[in-house]
Amino acid sequence: MKYILFTALSLSIFGTSFSQENVADSIDTIPSNWKLKALYGVNGTHSHFANWNAGGRNNISVLGFISASALYEKERMKWDNELSLALGGLQYLDSEGDGLQKTDDRIELNSSLGYELKEDFYLSLQAGFRTQSLDGYSANNDSVRASTFMAPGYANIALGLDYTPNDNFSAFLSPFGAKMTFVNDQVLSNAGAFGVEGAEYNSLGEVITAGQRFRGEFGAYFRMKYARELVENIQMKSKLELFSNYLNNPENIDVNAEVLFTFKVNSWFSASLNWNLIYDDDIDIEDRFGNVGPRTQFKSVLGLGVSYTMQNYIEEKKK
Repeated sequence: MKYILFTALSLSIFGTSFSQENVADSIDTIPSNWKLKALYGVNGTHSHFANWNAGGRNNISVLGFISASALYEKERMKWDNELSLALGGLQYLDSEGDGLQKTDDRIELNSSLGYELKEDFYLSLQAGFRTQSLDGYSANNDSVRASTFMAPGYANIALGLDYTPNDNFSAFLSPFGAKMTFVNDQVLSNAGAFGVEGAEYNSLGEVITAGQRFRGEFGAYFRMKYARELVENIQMKSKLELFSNYLNNPENIDVNAEVLFTFKVNSWFSASLNWNLIYDDDIDIEDRFGNVGPRTQFKSVLGLGVSYTMQNYIEEKKK
């Protein structure tokens, strides 16, 4: 029953609510200084096995996503905004005990306000925020949350120089950057999850001092973005973020890298491949051998399904 509700919810949020008819009446009111783009869709798979010698479990999975941007340019001012939402899950159909398992969950918002100092160079104030919407668990049938909404939540703000020679590339460097980590769950903060200071316990295992729910860092921040059409109907979009904390081990660089490939079949059907790599030496992760320490995190998501890009439709309506 859970996977049916999840499928219906994903389809309703990421599909029908963003049809052309819903936005047609508002396109004409968009000022010419704005450039808008939105890509949204639903990917899904269903696997069924009957007397399959190699083995396998019946399952259904759904992933809904939205990737939107809004760019405002007027004279020497530029305001660039990006929103990324994703929610996906998998449900095994041959067992009631496994429950719905999350496969992807993202809420991310980035904004950049820049003033052109000279051609292609901007003095920019950049801010970002990311978290997730649902509880996450480190293992199947685990009853202890490994993450939840705003645990973790990340926010960053930086003032620096942004080099943007064209629409495909930008590089931003700031010597004045702040990175904030929120762990709005007392169990996780007591455990010192995601780099916050954990709780202090007495000999009986009772909490003397509760764990911190916030961690602040100050340092240098670098972000590079690159996007282009590799060949016809194959788009690539990449991002690299680096952060060095002046206050603690500045030689240990936090890394957040992401590459997204979009393969367009036609105006509605497409495939996507997303790779995400994260390294943060403040986050301890236990491997399968029981060793605890910083680890390189990697996620790969391959999807095939229904998607639609609003950019062409908006441009046609504006003409």
